[in-house]
Amino acid sequence: MKTMIFRTNAKCEGCLARIEKTLQGKINREEWNLDLSDPDRTLTVFSDKLTDKEIMGLISKAGYLIEPID
Repeated sequence: MKTMIFRTNAKCEGCLARIEKTLQGKINREEWNLDLSDPDRTLTVFSDKLTDKEIMGLISKAGYLIEPID
């Protein structure tokens, strides 16, 4: 399983809910985590179902900035 880590501009539980709705049906909730306590608001995804570009596209469409952390 591939691990991908992204920096986002999500700020609150409402943002988390919106991102969860966006990812729902694409990957299981157990396959991703959004850490709102991290200054980078890191989104970590554990999946072979979606590519990093697909994830970035989904989060961008939901209205959030996202960039990979290498």
